[in-house]
Formats: sequence, C-alpha cells, structure tokens
Amino acid sequence: MLTSKQRSKLKSLAANLSPIGQVGKEGIGENMLSSFSDCLEKRELIKINILENADGEPQAIGRELAERLSAECVIVIGRKAVLYRKSGRKDVDHIVL
Repeated sequence: MLTSKQRSKLKSLAANLSPIGQVGKEGIGENMLSSFSDCLEKRELIKINILENADGEPQAIGRELAERLSAECVIVIGRKAVLYRKSGRKDVDHIVL
C-alpha cells in the first residue's frame, strides 16, 4: 500500500510518461497482461490508455489491471491509469520512494 507522499511522487513522475498500451472493447487479455507485466519489470511505472469503448468504468479497469498484475494503481485520471510495481531486476533504475 502506497502512502499519500509516495503516491504524489509517482504521480509527478508519471506526468511525463506516454501511454504504453490501451484497453479497448476486447477487455483485458492474457497477452496484454503479459506485455504490461514485462513493461512494469523494465520501468516500474507505466501509463495505460482506457478507450471509450472499453467495458466498464476506467476506475474499475485500473483497479482490475493492478490486481491482476500484482501492482499498485497510483491514479486513474480521465481515461488514463498509472500503475506501479517494484521490479525484481538488478539492471533497472529503481524508483526511490
């Protein structure tokens, strides 16, 4: 669980990120989860677009993505979700919270 201070720092870091993928009408697939998980291992912080034709509310989709990826949903603003998960890799620049 992230504290408000940690969440604030992650939000500021995510402001300059471009979305790495999107969730559409097909929902959340296994290939998508695998791709997002790989990105989390490399970057620790990712932004995802949630398209208007996606089934469900953006908040719920963000929470479901975070749960299925064992990550933290930092924030969902509009139709963009920001996810964070500490990487276990040694060759990654880790985000210091």
